[in-house]
Amino acid sequence: LSTLHLKDEKTKPDANGAVVKADDNVEKTEDEEKEDRAAQSLLNKLIRSNLVDTTNQVEVLQRDPTSPLYSVKSFEELRLKPQLLQGVYAMGFNRPSKIQENALPMMLAEPPQNLIAQSQSGTGKTAAFVLAMLSRVEPGNKYPQCLCLSPTYELALQTGKVIEQMGNFYPELRLAYAVRGNKLERGQKISEQIVIGTPGTVLDWCSKLKFIDPKKIKVFVLDEADVMIATQGHQDQSIRIQRYGLVLDCQMLLFSATFEDSVWKFAQKVVPDPNIIKLKREEETLDTIKQYYVLCNNRDEKFRALCNIYGAITIAQAMIFCHTRKTAGWLAAELSREGHQVALLSGEMMVEQRAAVIERFREGKEKVLVTTNVCARGIDVEQVSVVINFDLPVDKDGNPDNETYLHRIGRTGRFGKRGLAINMVDSKHSMNILNRIQEHFNKKINKLDTDDLDEIEKINN
Repeated sequence: LSTLHLKDEKTKPDANGAVVKADDNVEKTEDEEKEDRAAQSLLNKLIRSNLVDTTNQVEVLQRDPTSPLYSVKSFEELRLKPQLLQGVYAMGFNRPSKIQENALPMMLAEPPQNLIAQSQSGTGKTAAFVLAMLSRVEPGNKYPQCLCLSPTYELALQTGKVIEQMGNFYPELRLAYAVRGNKLERGQKISEQIVIGTPGTVLDWCSKLKFIDPKKIKVFVLDEADVMIATQGHQDQSIRIQRYGLVLDCQMLLFSATFEDSVWKFAQKVVPDPNIIKLKREEETLDTIKQYYVLCNNRDEKFRALCNIYGAITIAQAMIFCHTRKTAGWLAAELSREGHQVALLSGEMMVEQRAAVIERFREGKEKVLVTTNVCARGIDVEQVSVVINFDLPVDKDGNPDNETYLHRIGRTGRFGKRGLAINMVDSKHSMNILNRIQEHFNKKINKLDTDDLDEIEKINN
């Protein structure tokens, strides 16, 4: 199905954000790590084998409010071509996800409708827009008809895999990758009906090299828009592709995990007269999580305190959060030196290495995971019953980062189970941070005493 002509390993595209290089002498803070969105998105794709059963409510804003709103509970209701329905079931989709229920009828409607959709990783949005592209293609026409932009080479390949899987029973369909390093001869005509690629190369294929005739494109997809505009130059290139010659009735589909102002402005420039699907914010609760703090004087005392409670926390599984990669690396090494078995999840790792660590943790082969916020986003492990904040979360100005605190300790107490959070406090400043976190959530955090260790063991059991 796919065509990828990488001439040799030397021309293999760079990770374009998938690998984070760190200077050993510099402490990389969470704020700096947040730029690594492409790596996080790829990591989520690698570690999620199933759709996320989100409890978020979906809000739909139609371009024509008088039009009836259709949603589907089965793929049969969409009246797909038999070979596509076969592909959907072969991928393990039994029924549409929440996003798919509302998005697919809009994407497959006649005449085609434009869509801007907010959808977190794991909700089935890639399968949804792939299904839309495959439904619009005329297999007999041997030229590009659907164009999908991805922020990086690796993310393009992941989407390509979904296209290959879903189009498995559609042998006439072919896919080409417009990525740096994929060398085609100038003047060559592309016969593949679907092209997926990164903005810079796609722009070259449309304008300089004339491999793609934009006037023949029926569906234009911008995936991971929030990652796209965080990458230098991609926003401008995407807009130029859209304005280069796509016809007015070309269907435009834009997806983003977040809807910050910058994403909204970008979406409105690229997608005219759209339907909009948004996720209502999910309210997380701390009701099932017991919170404690441990008073220490410095980092070494925090480490000794952690060792003292280590036995109690490893009955199930625990995650330990640090503020920087450097601290996480130091802590993991020290715990290993003490004979404790821990896994380290760090931004210096290749994304595939990170995915392997998470998989081992999920399978229970590792009991304790030492990490920073960014690496641990999106990990839902049922056995996690303890979260330790070795460093309290603060923003770049040194103020409490309440959202990160909620996200961190929300790794435990999931799936209706009781959980435990232990906060390490090593200065007046960090005690002040903890007090402000208590005030924000209106939840008392008790000092951890020896007697409480029995309680911890009960929770873990």
